[in-house]
Amino acid sequence: MTFIDHAPDRKDGRYGALLLFLLLTLAVGGAAGYATAPEIRSWYATLHQPGFAPPNGVFAPVWTALYIVMAIAAWRVWRVTGLASRPLLLFFAQLVLNFAWSFIFFRAHRIDAALAEIVVLLGFIVWTASSFAQRDRIAALLFAPYIAWVGFATALNFAVWRLN
Repeated sequence: MTFIDHAPDRKDGRYGALLLFLLLTLAVGGAAGYATAPEIRSWYATLHQPGFAPPNGVFAPVWTALYIVMAIAAWRVWRVTGLASRPLLLFFAQLVLNFAWSFIFFRAHRIDAALAEIVVLLGFIVWTASSFAQRDRIAALLFAPYIAWVGFATALNFAVWRLN
């Protein structure tokens, strides 16, 4: 029994739904990455960075892994609650906020607004994990790395704002 198989069964389309959750979350990440990639090499490269800023090459693999884990967590909750549930509404809301941050920071060059938005995003992620915990403990635990990474990204956003 694994973290994929342990949730209660919703047999109709069980793994097809997992694929859809994976495609959705990876598409959100891919679209944000594609739209903002030119800004990373141009505008972002001109910003003063704090000493704890990781190399740019770290972000894509970390985000890819996080999107996969987020999808698995959402799918696990879907297996318990179905699609029309508060936990999944929160999941989709935080996914929209996640997507929006890239555009606010990288495309609009609004470091200050991105900082405010990422604080809201972090709150929604914690709220989502808490809601997931009421339905599936493992799904909530799968959100822990995401919470940690966005907490780190919030500190990084704050530092870049202060330095620039």
